[in-house]
Amino acid sequence: MAQPAWEKIATYEGGIVPVIYQRVPCTKTSGVRFTINGNDYFELVLVYNVGGSGAIQSMMIKGTKTNWLPMSRNWGANWQSSAYLSGQKLSFQITLDDGQSLTFWNVTRTKWQFGQTFASKLQFS
Repeated sequence: MAQPAWEKIATYEGGIVPVIYQRVPCTKTSGVRFTINGNDYFELVLVYNVGGSGAIQSMMIKGTKTNWLPMSRNWGANWQSSAYLSGQKLSFQITLDDGQSLTFWNVTRTKWQFGQTFASKLQFS
């Protein structure tokens, strides 16, 4: 953020701006959403509309022909896997930083394509 903008919300002191914040639960009215990007050997999954604490600690992916595979955070809310999962229904396990965990079974159809978004019916509380 530019210095003039910071000075509108805080006192500028030697390049340090003290910020006080409090995390609050995020209540959502619909399910968690998944946008799948990448290519055949690289799935980049954007996870959003996440309730509860909203902070994903870990995530796993499973194709209909695979076991559960760990995903790693790529950046922001994007998680990646380097497995070949094309042509398989995809399921996800998500654990939040507060310990809540959900399994999202068969989020996609078998013939999903990169760039598609899928909405689940499950949500964190």
